[in-house]
Amino acid sequence: VMAYKFHEDDHGEVIAEITKPGLEPYLGLHYPATDIPQAARFLFMKNKVRMIVDCHAKHVKVLQDEKTPFDLTLCGSTLRAPHSCHLQYMANMDSIASLVMAVVVNDNEEDGDSSDAVQPQKRKRLWGLVVCHNTTPRFVPFPLRYACEFLAQVFAIHVNKEIELEYQIIEKNILRTQTLLCDMLMRDAPLGIVSQSPNIMDLVKCD
Repeated sequence: VMAYKFHEDDHGEVIAEITKPGLEPYLGLHYPATDIPQAARFLFMKNKVRMIVDCHAKHVKVLQDEKTPFDLTLCGSTLRAPHSCHLQYMANMDSIASLVMAVVVNDNEEDGDSSDAVQPQKRKRLWGLVVCHNTTPRFVPFPLRYACEFLAQVFAIHVNKEIELEYQIIEKNILRTQTLLCDMLMRDAPLGIVSQSPNIMDLVKCD
């Protein structure tokens, strides 16, 4: 079982894990953003629990009646076949079965209109994944999957609180720096906002 976090550039990092003795550890490893493409992340936002019982199992075709007027999509189905690249990825890890739960948090960068009387629903983003691997085929019954999804939601609430606290600290530091710079501008030597500390570079990301 490992916790997989997405960074700002979309690459992933294993930040926590627990394994049986003899299994290869992945703690601290970083993976490129292409390992979990945007299409897969979109599906995790729609279906927050994903189960693969046996990566070696043969796929079953979906037969649709020609008279059916709409296209059949399995985006929200747990029975949707995984991509062949992901199956090969699991085989390389000596993993046969997996259960993956999405950790979804609020997108704080979209909170610019929070002062409105009627606040729109906050946008969500995929913070990371809780990934469970098994070396043999394993079916996880629905009650257990539902319980795991609930635990992932509780974990996401705690993560969201930590993120909001971090944003509050950053905002407080920015306001403090802004006040100090305004005081410098009111003095006889306004060039201090460039030459002294703190300076204008502390407010913006620049070299």
